[in-house]
Amino acid sequence: MKKFTALLLSIAMVATLCACGSTADTAATDATAETAETTEATETTDAAATEAAVTVKAGFICLHDENSTYDLNFINAAKEACEKMGIEYVIKTNIPEGQECYEAACELADAGCNFIFADSFGHEDYMIEAAKEYPDVQFCHATGTKAHTENVANFHNAFASIYEGRYLAGIVAGMKLNEMIDAGEITAEEAKMGYIGAYTYAEVISGYTSFYLGAKSVCPSVTMEVTFTGSWYDETAEKEGANTLINDGCVLISQHADSMGAPTACETAGVPNVSYNGSTASACPNTFLVSSRIDWAPYFEYAMGCVANGTAIDTDWVGTLATGSVKLTDLGENVAEGTADAIAAAQADIESGKTHVFDITTFTVEGAELSSYQADVDTDPDYAPDHEVITDGYFNESGEGFRSAPYFDVKIDGITLLDTAF
Repeated sequence: MKKFTALLLSIAMVATLCACGSTADTAATDATAETAETTEATETTDAAATEAAVTVKAGFICLHDENSTYDLNFINAAKEACEKMGIEYVIKTNIPEGQECYEAACELADAGCNFIFADSFGHEDYMIEAAKEYPDVQFCHATGTKAHTENVANFHNAFASIYEGRYLAGIVAGMKLNEMIDAGEITAEEAKMGYIGAYTYAEVISGYTSFYLGAKSVCPSVTMEVTFTGSWYDETAEKEGANTLINDGCVLISQHADSMGAPTACETAGVPNVSYNGSTASACPNTFLVSSRIDWAPYFEYAMGCVANGTAIDTDWVGTLATGSVKLTDLGENVAEGTADAIAAAQADIESGKTHVFDITTFTVEGAELSSYQADVDTDPDYAPDHEVITDGYFNESGEGFRSAPYFDVKIDGITLLDTAF
């Protein structure tokens, strides 16, 4: 298979200087020689800088297409970053989590892409395979867990502290529940939320737990039920899941799944909804509250800049609220009064370190405080599977010195799982 090879230009410069005549002539000639040497040095430096700068061509691999809110979020960020940087790009959509991913990555490398990014968890092994095949190409992957253990120099993982964004979105939900309680629409005991998750992966568990804790921080009586679809994108299953939760008494719904199934079910039923990866206000104007998302543009700019400059890309990169990588959409028209101020205050506390999403004093596990937890994060030189992740009174989720992908997989009190088959 043809491999991408970078070509370097060699520039030879010859300067001949002649000196003769009087002392004055000699001095003038010396000055001319010094100027010529300075010019030559400057031109050589400029040539070296030109040689060092690499032209970047980017390739992006997406599990689905623009119909998936998850993939659309990546696609928009890729276009934004590439257009801002003047980088040529190719986007491949509907690439399954199988050998098709390896083939797509190889096709992009053969087409001259020297930065290739894949957006789905199941793409990882195939991206690693391609990275080994094309050592001169930088391969990056979202949500993965193996970059720090595979020791493949041109393979990298990236994620963001989206659990903080979900926590803030949970505050929006909790404020809405309080409004419903104050209006007599529900009692405090009826403040039950529903959540549609794709799989029982740590990423999903971390997400729905942080959402719940955000709601609980302003509405202490809240509980939550979670159902799973077994797919990242299944509009029918997500809609059915939302309807099941609504019929079971859930008065507000959120999700970690990628279709419009749950939001449209909520709009039909008149149930407030917190979506994911982008606003659903246009389709669900009466029920949309807010959405959290990862903005991947900062990472793309960082990583493609590394390729252009010939500098190393972090093995595990984590974006944050502060880097602009974790964002909330504009609030919907039906949020509770005071919601914007509550979000701003909570975000400031998170960014300052005053608040930690998984503060162990804010939740219990089987009635007890979680004072110690060994997480499977595989980070030390010997790749020992267990690491203590509770320090300084909170669970240290991704970005705290371990891997970038989430590893919070604790079942806390107040959350009921309806189906754990996935």
